[in-house]
Amino acid sequence: MSRFRPGRFIGVMVGTVAILAIGVYGPLTLLGPLPSATATLLPPPASAATVSPPVLPGAGSSAVTALTVDDSGAIVVPTVPVTPMAAAGSTTPLPLAAIAKVITALVVLDANPVEVGDPGPAVTLSTADYQSYLDYTAQGSRAVTVFAGEVWSEQELLQAMLLGSSNNHADTIARWAFGSVDAYVEAANAWLAKQGFDHTAVVDATGLHDASAGTGTDLAALAGLAAGDPVIAAILASPASALADRRGIDNTTAYLPELGITGISRSYTDAAGVCFLFTARVESGDQTFAFAGAFVGEPDYNSLDADLAALMTSATDGVTELPILNQGDAYVKLSTAWGATSSATVGRSKNAFAWQAAPPVEPSIDLDPVTTGRAGTIVGRVTVDSTAGEASSTLKLDRTISAPGAGWRLLHPVPLITALLDSR
Repeated sequence: MSRFRPGRFIGVMVGTVAILAIGVYGPLTLLGPLPSATATLLPPPASAATVSPPVLPGAGSSAVTALTVDDSGAIVVPTVPVTPMAAAGSTTPLPLAAIAKVITALVVLDANPVEVGDPGPAVTLSTADYQSYLDYTAQGSRAVTVFAGEVWSEQELLQAMLLGSSNNHADTIARWAFGSVDAYVEAANAWLAKQGFDHTAVVDATGLHDASAGTGTDLAALAGLAAGDPVIAAILASPASALADRRGIDNTTAYLPELGITGISRSYTDAAGVCFLFTARVESGDQTFAFAGAFVGEPDYNSLDADLAALMTSATDGVTELPILNQGDAYVKLSTAWGATSSATVGRSKNAFAWQAAPPVEPSIDLDPVTTGRAGTIVGRVTVDSTAGEASSTLKLDRTISAPGAGWRLLHPVPLITALLDSR
């Protein structure tokens, strides 16, 4: 009969533990993966630029929105309605007067596109087109002379409607493109919804009806679309006598060009007041900042003049070379379980010739898991979006994060085992 020997049992247990320690615990702690550093977001660095909001009128509804300009100076059409730099006044849709004709032009060109310099399809004017001219003339509304049987190109119809604010031409081109004004209205409202203009709708092609209404925010974005359309931009750049072999028209769009303003639509009705759709530019050397604006419901032209002058003064004061991201600014603090620390800092400065109209929003941080790394290692990206534009830069370690020594590894099994399990 064998006897239980405590000494031998204890010896076996100690040996087993020693073998496990040498064969399992040692490799696990000394060679296993390290836990990732804890990332703590830091408060965004204070902007060096002074916030200078656009000065907008209190009356009616108004807004301004930044535009992108390419190397040639042409406005780039935004893919989606952009957030305005500033808005003021009513958020309820207001009658928009002849701004409706800009909508007409965009909707017609969407359905019947033409190239710059191409006159487009020929349109033979009907008796109904001539009657429209007589009716608008009789009621004292803007009209450009036409006669039944005349042939106008699509380009000429657009010129008369946009430059001369011709109501009869708005109806004519709507009927030509969609078969009737009612069919045009249905197509136009579908187009407005597709563009994201949820607070703008039309019931006619001219804007004479009070129910054709919109908000400053929607209409400022609409101004950007119109100015970025190459056909409309070419028409607005043409003189009032641009209609070849036609009677002359008065250019209703040009207004205060000496302030850097390019008018897109300027009109007045009793219900709408003075309405002005425009773009403007502030230039310094070879740099240009462009923005679009809409003033709806101005009480009179004296008020419009004063409000545009105040806006352009605020633009001149506010537009400058702005630092959006500064090299070396820290956005994330990294701390390891073994006491090493580092910061994720901006790798490259990003500046913009822009208008700091409002404080930047919280930055977007995309950070990779970090365990160790040399100073300068790219560990993520920071993106800042503000009225000065969007800027993005890599984030780099500002100091080296070294691996811990063997002593720390052997004495801290829990975080190492957790890291091993997380890695599987």
